[in-house]
Amino acid sequence: MNRFSSTLPWGLWVGAACLLAGSAQALQWQDVTAASGVDFRYSNGMQGQFHFPEIMGGGAAVLDYDRDGRMDLYLVQGGRLLPGGDGEPIGDRLFRNVSEPGPDGQLQLRFEDVTEAAGIRALGYGMGVAVGDLSGNGYPDLYVLNYGANQLWRNNGDGSFTDITEQAGVAGAEWSVSGSVVDLDGDGRNELMVINYVDFTLDNHRVCRSAMTSQQDYCSPSAYDGVPDRLYRNLGDGRFEDVSEASGIAGQARHGLGVIAADFNDDGRVDLYVANDGVPNALWLNQGGLRFEDDAFLAGVAVNAGGQSEAGMGVDAADFDDSGAEDLFLTHMRMETNTLYRNDGQGWFTDLTNRLGLGVPSLGYTGFGTAFLDADLDGWLDLVVANGAVVIEDALAEAGDPFPYHQGNQAFRNRGGNGFEEVTAESGSALNRSEVSRGLAVGDLDNDGGLDLVIANINAPARILRNLKDSGHHWLGLEPVNDSGARLLPEVWLLDDEGARHRHRRARRDGSYASARDPRLVIGLGERASAVTIEMVWPDGQAERFEGLAPDRYHRLVRGQGQTVDSQTPEE
Repeated sequence: MNRFSSTLPWGLWVGAACLLAGSAQALQWQDVTAASGVDFRYSNGMQGQFHFPEIMGGGAAVLDYDRDGRMDLYLVQGGRLLPGGDGEPIGDRLFRNVSEPGPDGQLQLRFEDVTEAAGIRALGYGMGVAVGDLSGNGYPDLYVLNYGANQLWRNNGDGSFTDITEQAGVAGAEWSVSGSVVDLDGDGRNELMVINYVDFTLDNHRVCRSAMTSQQDYCSPSAYDGVPDRLYRNLGDGRFEDVSEASGIAGQARHGLGVIAADFNDDGRVDLYVANDGVPNALWLNQGGLRFEDDAFLAGVAVNAGGQSEAGMGVDAADFDDSGAEDLFLTHMRMETNTLYRNDGQGWFTDLTNRLGLGVPSLGYTGFGTAFLDADLDGWLDLVVANGAVVIEDALAEAGDPFPYHQGNQAFRNRGGNGFEEVTAESGSALNRSEVSRGLAVGDLDNDGGLDLVIANINAPARILRNLKDSGHHWLGLEPVNDSGARLLPEVWLLDDEGARHRHRRARRDGSYASARDPRLVIGLGERASAVTIEMVWPDGQAERFEGLAPDRYHRLVRGQGQTVDSQTPEE
């Protein structure tokens, strides 16, 4: 069922405004890391043996852990794979947003490290982080994904966290990278999907060499067996049940790296899409009762248009062309292309990568973290990709670079739903800095409507990139919550003047690579400066209308306080 009409007067008006603006509007970010107080380097602990996990971490999260309206940061740390070494492990870090308004009324970005004060001691070899309310108290918890046992940190709601991994039963023992916190059975409690990579241990470490130079390099995932992902059902009492086998998820043992949850076939149930490295991807369609079937091949998202498996790293899902359906974008390895699959509204996808201008620009890069976001607030979702090689860049090695894997990141501007154009060169040196980037988390750190970037880099500082938001466009910020203030993740439509659905957006935390994003919604309005009406569809399918929402500010929208409208319910 396609619930969307794209031929509406208001939508045509916004599209025309965007086309008049043209491609001259760059997507601009400024590096404010030093001024923000975020002092963090992801250390991979390499000692010359080329252990596989050294080239794959780490992630970042944007979350409001204390619910004060300002987005905080969680950065995952690597460390030492081999025993020994001097000093204590560094561990993950939690940074509280303590920004205050400047003379212009805008928040001046500033963070403080509150890791110890919050009681967090996460010393594993970190890969990624997933965020969401797993304990049921309305505050976002942290699930840290490691090479080795993972950790679940319960947010106590008073600024502190407690490690409840053991009692929750969600440690696992695999090499985990990404996760998704989402209610998959409609009972109001969030499940936990954990994406596992390969069966690597220090004991089965293999020596791999460059095909070009024969020098030792990091192995590809094909050197090791894949392992099944894990799905944990939330029992509602602080404990979880491993339903990986019963759900069907454990029936595959592949090389998983990225995950995104969304209703891809419009049946009212939340599905799971997993980006796999070098093997076919998985589209787990929700059959109800926490049972899933992989429909990736039939749906057209297992392999690319040429029938080839690619090195799936990062993934995001959003409605890039305002068709009303969730499309998919995946990042891949150099000499492949990143891939965009367009959803026809029924859960059938077409690889439109080359047609939409995303193929050739990505050939020379290895992509990891990625995100759809309306960076210039023109109403169309742009793309950002964090890049970094996994095998030696020969030119860098020949120049004597001590860590010859760094690449620049990329930005692509959406041309009114008709394709993308790369605007990296116009986006400033902050984005295109050559580093070994992995995790990418998106969020409005200063609450000005411009979506900022947090980029995690191997053996280099994490970068905080502030969106300069100089297009002059207007925006609408939405913070959907329940009556206790806990954030919810609904779908939203803007309505035109006749009350018909138009622009479509979906709140989410998951996606990208090993990272979690700001759960609030920022919707670009282009030149429109007048109040708008939205229709919000909550996760259980119930819908409400909120009218007269002024632009250029955030609105806290409480479930139950809008006007009830007809809604879609899951098919039985």
